[in-house]
Amino acid sequence: MWGIIRQRVACRSIPASILEQSLQRIPIRPVGYALRNYSSTAKEMTVRDALNSALDEEMSADPKVFLMGEEVGEYQGAYKISKGLLEKYGPDRVIDTPITEAGFTGIGVGAAYYGLKPVVEFMTFNFSMQAIDHIINSAAKSNYMSAGQISVPIVFRGPNGAAAGVGAQHSQCYAAWFGSCPGLKVLTPYSSEDARGLLKAAIRDPDPVVFLENELLYGESFPVSAEALDSSFSLPIGKAKIEREGKDVTITAFSKMVGYALQAAEILANEGISAEVINLRSIRPLDRLTINASVRKTNRLVTVEEGFPQHGVGAEICASILEESFEYLDAPVERIAGADVPMPYAANLERMAVPQVEDIVRAAKRTCYRSGSMAATA
Repeated sequence: MWGIIRQRVACRSIPASILEQSLQRIPIRPVGYALRNYSSTAKEMTVRDALNSALDEEMSADPKVFLMGEEVGEYQGAYKISKGLLEKYGPDRVIDTPITEAGFTGIGVGAAYYGLKPVVEFMTFNFSMQAIDHIINSAAKSNYMSAGQISVPIVFRGPNGAAAGVGAQHSQCYAAWFGSCPGLKVLTPYSSEDARGLLKAAIRDPDPVVFLENELLYGESFPVSAEALDSSFSLPIGKAKIEREGKDVTITAFSKMVGYALQAAEILANEGISAEVINLRSIRPLDRLTINASVRKTNRLVTVEEGFPQHGVGAEICASILEESFEYLDAPVERIAGADVPMPYAANLERMAVPQVEDIVRAAKRTCYRSGSMAATA
């Protein structure tokens, strides 16, 4: 991959050694949107394997795609997402970087300017704050500021949001942060099929994509249809998926919270409440059409997210409903979000700081003007 970069920069009379010298100065750390159900004969696959296979197939199909980040090569990824890729594609396309997010993100954006397709991995999106100038000012705005002359086909990916016992500086959800910036596309997969189809779409997209994974989902297995296992498979960016149909209340969620919403829907069904669960998949662009159509059917809405409540994804969805479907509402919108505090380290406080299934159930019952104790499900 460095050979390709050297060829490109040489055409513009820029010394190719600058890139290599920069890295050598810093020690490297050792080491369809549709109401489609899964096929009854679907194969089980973990989210980790889904991401790995998507990277592998896109790197095989397009020699311009390469992966860079901390420990993605020799260590095969901090979460083993890049397992086997160094051996298959070599160090020119699977690049171990120093512990300097600002440095390797800037190199990735520059490579995208020259027509390559970098996939930049952050060990956690909390560390992307070190590189936010490159993500926002260099990647997101360049196409507009160049009047469309510069495309920046780059993917920024890694775990986002709360994990378990890692404290405030490793637990923040950045969906609302990046979702507020024009020029970026922001994707949030939940299932293995989401992870595989959306990552492929992100790599093929001509614009910068922020791909927010969840550490706690990596080891979870989901059914994957035969269609999704095809190397040409991808999911459309900007399209939500209705995971469960219902008629009494709409629940929107993304990433890990989709699973919680589905659990809540099961509990609600036992109490005679039919909940429709929407997996957003895409934060920017947001599928307002699907959300509004669902609310116009159910007449009630509960939004669920891990992030902070102020200026959150749920707040944007609420605004969309009030602007486009206010007259269809039979109850106030309910927002379920993380507590408005930095993430506590203590396990008991951490659980109180992130949404739980019982929180979603209580909110849905409030919108349906139903009361009842959740002690049995807590």
